[in-house]
Amino acid sequence: QVQLVESGGGLVQDGGSLRLSCAASGRTFSTYRMGWFRQAPGKERDFVASISRTGAHTYYADSVAGRFTISRDNAKNTVYLQMDSLKPEDTAVYYCAGGNAVPELYNGVPARYDYWGQGTQVTVSS
Repeated sequence: QVQLVESGGGLVQDGGSLRLSCAASGRTFSTYRMGWFRQAPGKERDFVASISRTGAHTYYADSVAGRFTISRDNAKNTVYLQMDSLKPEDTAVYYCAGGNAVPELYNGVPARYDYWGQGTQVTVSS
């Protein structure tokens, strides 16, 4: 079993930056594809970014490409999401997810991930 704990959310002004962290328990972190998803009130959970086991490959939703950067430190069992040039439409609860059999083709599909964190609120004020 893997437990994921997100941190780093908060309130920021339009154009500001935040860095989210997701700490994982267990010794198998490096075997998991990791992803970030977000969910705004009344909306579905949407893909934000994912990163391969070694960190060599990253993927982004079109809405955040060029503004957000996903990275991981397997020695620290942690995945990060650096968010720059934040916009009010980025406001949502952000979730960290991990999966050990997530095909690259489906890396943006929430149902493909096995483990989820509790979420951290990000609010961008205009």
